[in-house]
Amino acid sequence: METYLLDWANLLLRWLHVIVAIAWIGSSFYFVFLDSSLTPPEDEQLKKDGVSGELWALHGGGFYHPVKFAVAPPKLPDHLHWFYWESYSTWLSGFALFLVSYLWSPSVYLIDPNVFQWSPAAAIGTALAFLVVFWVLYDAICRTLGQTKNGDAKVGALVLVLVCVAAWLATQLFAGRAAFLLMGAMIATAMSANVFFWIIPGQRTVVADLKAGRPVEPIHGKRGKQRSVHNTYFTLPVLFAMLSNHYSFTYSHPQNWLILIGMMFAGAAIRQFFVMRHGYKLGRNKHPWPYAVAGVVALIALIVWLKPAPVQAVAVPDTVSYAQLKPIIEQRCVMCHGEALQSKNVRLDTPDALKLHAQAVYQQAVVTRAMPMNNATGLTEEERALIGQWFKGGAKTE
Repeated sequence: METYLLDWANLLLRWLHVIVAIAWIGSSFYFVFLDSSLTPPEDEQLKKDGVSGELWALHGGGFYHPVKFAVAPPKLPDHLHWFYWESYSTWLSGFALFLVSYLWSPSVYLIDPNVFQWSPAAAIGTALAFLVVFWVLYDAICRTLGQTKNGDAKVGALVLVLVCVAAWLATQLFAGRAAFLLMGAMIATAMSANVFFWIIPGQRTVVADLKAGRPVEPIHGKRGKQRSVHNTYFTLPVLFAMLSNHYSFTYSHPQNWLILIGMMFAGAAIRQFFVMRHGYKLGRNKHPWPYAVAGVVALIALIVWLKPAPVQAVAVPDTVSYAQLKPIIEQRCVMCHGEALQSKNVRLDTPDALKLHAQAVYQQAVVTRAMPMNNATGLTEEERALIGQWFKGGAKTE
């Protein structure tokens, strides 16, 4: 029953997480586009009101005319829309999903004895420390260097180094799948913390000053803008990290940390292309094609590097019976997919149950090689070949 309820919690939290993440990323991408596409106002009244940029757009059969004030509008409107619940909901649902999927069963998902042998409590504590320590270091870098000369370049370089070190360390301590997901959770935590600790408080200060009739300090808008821009470059690397658990050839590679860094770099470079593309259309910067090329080249290099080496064929009989397969299933699979523990609500300890999940067994054990998790039960190449031959022969259990 516990496994069944955890599976439902995993499903519903994952669904919620994707929904609110779409809302957050969508609004974030839109405002980055908006800032990059604004042009100086033409209307004299808009100029007098302190409008620094405007945009005319057509969508859904109607015309839209958003404007941006340099610091603050001359009069605060009665209704002001805030963008923060999208961020908070994404982090809360993501952390809950991380808790249910990984921290609840650290011995299965976090710990790989072939990588690093330690206690579940230590693994959980270290995983949580990654979220906190990365934010503290990243925030310190932004606060000390963000407003200095060439601050953006300095911050970008140091954060890149920080991410690389964290990627290497995570893959030396945790199972590959968990390490990739933890990196995504770590960066996503910093993104949401940017909203919670800097963007929203700065906006609240501006609103409070306007209501009290005090002068508005431009620094709040500058700091919020800086963290918002950081978030947009973090987005694609985080999305890869979250999706990577479906592709074992990435996180199971001996140099998986380099793959993780390469994919994150490609995502950030491609995002830079799209951000600067808006400015290029208005003549503000050169065509950003080199960033797109850099991202694509990184992807192609990874594809070539990860090309599977020829594997010596394993000799297997033309037909594999259930009787031949049964000992393998019992030894390698039933401990997680039996009567006592039905992980993902899957049982393989009876002929009918195995027949029902035959395709999934073939895909997970032979095609993607994702199972057993971290190959904890030591499924051999010969045994994978036997499973494959059994499935191709009709997956008979008579």
